[in-house]
Parts: sequence; C-alpha cells; structure tokens
Amino acid sequence: MLKLMLLSAFFSIAFGNVYDFKVDALEGGKIDFSKYKGKKILIVNTASQCGNTPQYAELEKLYKKYQKKLVIIGFPANNFGGQEPGSNAEIKAFCSKEYAVTFPMAAKISVKGSDIHPLYKWLTEEAKAKQLAPEEVTWNFQKYLLNEKGELIAVFKPRTSPTSDEVLEAIEK
Repeated sequence: MLKLMLLSAFFSIAFGNVYDFKVDALEGGKIDFSKYKGKKILIVNTASQCGNTPQYAELEKLYKKYQKKLVIIGFPANNFGGQEPGSNAEIKAFCSKEYAVTFPMAAKISVKGSDIHPLYKWLTEEAKAKQLAPEEVTWNFQKYLLNEKGELIAVFKPRTSPTSDEVLEAIEK
C-alpha cells in the first residue's frame, strides 16, 4: 500500500499535467503534448484485431471534422486478449491501409499492469481522483478527453462510439 501511495505521489509531482508528457510516435520521433495547448485532446488505446477496431474510421471522421480544436492520439496496446500483436510498422501499415488514419499515433505501449506507460498511469490516477472511471483501463478503445487546459474532463467506455452524441457534446462544450 505504501509503495502504491509513493508511486501515486511520484506521478503527480513528476507529471503535473498532460503537457509534461512526450511519447514515442508510431513513425519514430516524439509526440509532445505541450504543442496541443489550447486544443481538446482525445486519447484512445487502440487494437487492430478487436471488435471495436472499426472505431478507427469514426475517430478519423471526428479528427477531420474538429481538427482545428481537437487532436486525437491513438495508443496501440496489446493488453486485452492479444488483440494488438503487431509491431509498430505493422500497426502503421494496418491503420493507413484499412482506415486511412491521419491523426497522431503513438508507438505501442502498455495501458495497464506492472508495465503501464507513465501517461496512462497519470490518466487512470486522474480519472479515479475525479471519479470519472475505474482506476484501470477496461478494454480497447477506452477514450480520455482533456480540455483546452490539459485537464481530464471525461472518460468514455470502449464501446462508446467516437461520434456519439455524448462524445460530440463533450467536444463542443
């Protein structure tokens, strides 16, 4: 318990907000969250072989419609049922060929467990503190929405369509 409390304190000190994060990009290089100040950010853990995978098309549609005020960042992860077994190159090829994805995609990470990526540790701690979601990510395509100040304002369940009224209303607020 003490170890968990110390880890939680470390994340809140080390990463005060989302703009403190830089993550590896799927195509190489880094995604620097500080460059998205003033925009809403939708963070989604993705997988290529999931029943929710067609949400890539909806995410792309959403990204194109709102790209002046919203950025979507996909995070491929193989945490649920081995549904993202591919390499970064294979994931990039799949997303391009099958869904013509143009929104930023991060390199493959872990979104839960002992090897959870620091960004997802921060997101899940924020979601829990704000009583927006359970502590852990529940499945592929769970969505975290941050406002223009980088504050977590909503968490959407994996099966919630990215183009649902619920998501659109949160983006348009």
